[in-house]
Amino acid sequence: MGGNTSKQYLQIGGRPIIVETLSVFQKAGIINDIILVAPAAELAASKEIIEAARLSKVIAVIEGGAERQDSIRNGLALLKNDTDLVIVHDGVRPFITEEMIESSVAAAKEAGAAIVAVPVKDTVKRAEGLSVIETVPRDELWLAQTPQAFRCDIIKKAYSEAGKNSFIGTDDASLVEAMGKRVKIVPGSYENIKITTAEDLIFAEAILKNRSTL
Repeated sequence: MGGNTSKQYLQIGGRPIIVETLSVFQKAGIINDIILVAPAAELAASKEIIEAARLSKVIAVIEGGAERQDSIRNGLALLKNDTDLVIVHDGVRPFITEEMIESSVAAAKEAGAAIVAVPVKDTVKRAEGLSVIETVPRDELWLAQTPQAFRCDIIKKAYSEAGKNSFIGTDDASLVEAMGKRVKIVPGSYENIKITTAEDLIFAEAILKNRSTL
């Protein structure tokens, strides 16, 4: 964002983005426990925010790693032994809905692994530098979002195999795909944005305003 405040602590609608996100999982009846992974320097602040927001399903706030994949691995290590399904979600995607959570869980129960995604709307070009090489047919292209849901044994095995092979994926589903397993797609929403730029904050406030009038 170019500022001194980490993006997950910036406010939309009067409260931190991370609280807006976690509140959806707090309300979802299908969710039992939440593990929040945060940078080491922000653990204390994260715990204070969670306590103030009374997010009782957050059972742990733990330190992440150097890369996203390292952070998720740390979170997986804390799962209870009887955990059946696990959902991974970006803390800066606050417009997730309970319906998406439930749909991704149902799909993961059936297929073992599922992601929320939306079809690509724009024309996609493959390029070398700033020169177009080809136009990629978009009929079969999807933009992956989170949540991504997995049977616990599958995602743990995927992370184990990725570690052995020094494989770094772009998302959790890519680790499962690397094992040769199919991942189910659950239709998401174009409102389910990941807030990473100043422009995204403007879109986020607009989405909140629109939702408040519905």
